[in-house]
Amino acid sequence: MFNFDYSYLSLPNEFYSITESNIFPNPEAIIINKKLCNILNLSINSKEDLASLILGKKTLNTSFSQAYAGHQFGHFTKLGDGRAIILGEHVTDDKQRFDIQLKGSGRTPYSRSGDGKATLKAMLREYLISEAMHSLNIPSSRSLTVIKTGEQIYRQSIQEGAVLTRVMKSHIRVGTFEYASYYCSKDNLKKLTSYTINRLYPEINHHKNPPLSLLDRVMTNQIDLVVNWMRVGFIHGVMNTDNTSISGETFDYGPCAFINTYKLETTFSSIDHNKRYSFGNQPKIIKWNILRFAESLLPIIHQDKEKSLQLAQSVIDNFDDLWNKKYYEMMLNKIGIKHSDKLLYPLIDELLDFMQRFNKDYNNTFWSLSQDNFLKNTLMNDLAFIQWHKKWKKNLNRLSSMKEAKDLMKKNNPIIIPRNHLVEEALEEAGNGNINSFQKLLNITSNPYQQQDNLDKFMKPPNVSFEENFQTYCGT
Repeated sequence: MFNFDYSYLSLPNEFYSITESNIFPNPEAIIINKKLCNILNLSINSKEDLASLILGKKTLNTSFSQAYAGHQFGHFTKLGDGRAIILGEHVTDDKQRFDIQLKGSGRTPYSRSGDGKATLKAMLREYLISEAMHSLNIPSSRSLTVIKTGEQIYRQSIQEGAVLTRVMKSHIRVGTFEYASYYCSKDNLKKLTSYTINRLYPEINHHKNPPLSLLDRVMTNQIDLVVNWMRVGFIHGVMNTDNTSISGETFDYGPCAFINTYKLETTFSSIDHNKRYSFGNQPKIIKWNILRFAESLLPIIHQDKEKSLQLAQSVIDNFDDLWNKKYYEMMLNKIGIKHSDKLLYPLIDELLDFMQRFNKDYNNTFWSLSQDNFLKNTLMNDLAFIQWHKKWKKNLNRLSSMKEAKDLMKKNNPIIIPRNHLVEEALEEAGNGNINSFQKLLNITSNPYQQQDNLDKFMKPPNVSFEENFQTYCGT
């Protein structure tokens, strides 16, 4: 069924360890992503067949866990796949390559004191959010299936165990390069860089300085990714360098969440005590992470240390201008303006300031702009805001038609996001054996830009008490 290749194993064995999944006697797949199966050209006859195929038998010394390091909350740590193994690289009929990874299937050589397991609720959460992010048109890991293992897992409480099958273009991360730079030879760093370029960005092999071009490409893709997060109010929650992918995909959905009321300092992660990874801090953190990537590549950008530093700095120096350009282009699109004019940037800043002052819901406010009765429904009857609204409409009429503006807004402003309180409710019910609410929320969030019947419940923010007390967890 899977068409596995193992190109990653061509790297020196410092970068991986051959690792087998635990064998679970009675694995039970409780959800299968049939659309993703079609994309991957997989023929699935039943949930039982898939569960048995993935967890019911030994692999042939080809599955592996990856070695990497990373800065976690700013502190460097030697890491590795502590609860994940890659079954193989599935190659589709049209020659696309995807890692097929099991998350929660048992201990690996990198588990340290961990059990290598995962809870059902945590894996269903990743399934739901990763698929919602894909539907929001944001590059993301995908989820193929969640399989109950029949075990009890000890976390904040005793919970059911489960394994997620995660699909990505690649699990190579900034932390992989940090590991190579700190613990491997310069030659092996070159081999990792060459492998990564050939797998993900083969076109830059023809550039004058491929490692420098890789830095530039990864920086641009990560800016695009985090700009997209800001577009929908997504908070990753654990933006460590080992969770920053070289492929530009969002992954690791442990303590993630979405903002409701617009506040830059919003964070829900139980371990982010200093709000390092708050909603508004994400642009600064991705720049910090890219700086760590640049440092890792310094030994191979140029043989002269000073020249290497100058070349890397020349790329990093573009970050702020590139971020501002892409961020404001995106935000102007959210208010129906496709012209990237710096003179229009204050329109965005003023609107965000109003949203913060009036405690307005981020996604609902932007979506409401495309509705005819916006002023009446937003309750922002402040004289200064009414003046902003007039100025906004004047610019729309000057630059395009109202119809074009509304079409642009509807493409960039989701009607539906996975509201934190609804996600928690669905996961709680699923943990108690009822997956109906989970399936409904999964279905609703699969069409986030489409008007659907009976959406009021899914658009309504939670009450203040929930917002003030809600916390997310890594699940390890």
